[in-house]
Amino acid sequence: MVLTFIEWSVSPEVFPGTWFPVRWYGLLFAGGFFFGYLIMQKIFKYENLPIKLLDQLATYMVIATIVGARLGHVLFYEPALYFDDPLEILKIWNGGLASHGAAIGILFALWLFSMKNKKPYFWVLDRIVIVVALAGVFIRLGNLMNSEIFGIETTLPWGFIFTSWDQVPRHPTQIYEALGYLLIFIYLYRYYWKTDGKPRPGYLFGMFLVLLFAIRFLIEFVKVPQVQFESGMMLNMGQWLSIPFIIIGLIIIVMKPKVLGKKG
Repeated sequence: MVLTFIEWSVSPEVFPGTWFPVRWYGLLFAGGFFFGYLIMQKIFKYENLPIKLLDQLATYMVIATIVGARLGHVLFYEPALYFDDPLEILKIWNGGLASHGAAIGILFALWLFSMKNKKPYFWVLDRIVIVVALAGVFIRLGNLMNSEIFGIETTLPWGFIFTSWDQVPRHPTQIYEALGYLLIFIYLYRYYWKTDGKPRPGYLFGMFLVLLFAIRFLIEFVKVPQVQFESGMMLNMGQWLSIPFIIIGLIIIVMKPKVLGKKG
């Protein structure tokens, strides 16, 4: 029997029709932080760092990710809508998170963390991006369970029909991104241990920016625009926002280690 498209009618709730309204997205979002914490715990123990410091770092990351992603969506995609009704900004459960906003929020929060704890900024970034890549896998799978952020129409046999929207087979761009982020995680994680926990300062962070946002840039070509104003653009908002991150990543990779600060 030849596979002819995949009908996707999964409920976004873990226990649909019950009094316990747990959503797959929230569960996977939390799972990304949980497994990321375990990996960072292993790294901190290997480098003889106190777990209390990791707990503080985790707090910075959680707040920065949620606040940054929400404000990023508000400012980059639908500013007029939210400025007309500012209270809507607080209703995260209604959806509307932007990965580029999360990236900016995380960069700022980690800078504050490095200043407070007197750790080189690139030391923090090189380690945190390992688990951020993994978290991206969980988040995109959460988008899949929500039947959101999908692609344009396709005739490929692995096209998904998201029945809650229409009966058109589409690119499962959530899976494309999840697989891409998984490969990035594997590369960064293996490289960290290959260098005995002492990667060249800035290298992992630079590679993360280049690889992740290059994947994001390419997949956007087969993704349905998130908001209406993107429809007439040569490159959509996600692609325009990805370009600076790619350029910054390339600059960091080619810079000399001494420019980036001491190793942690």
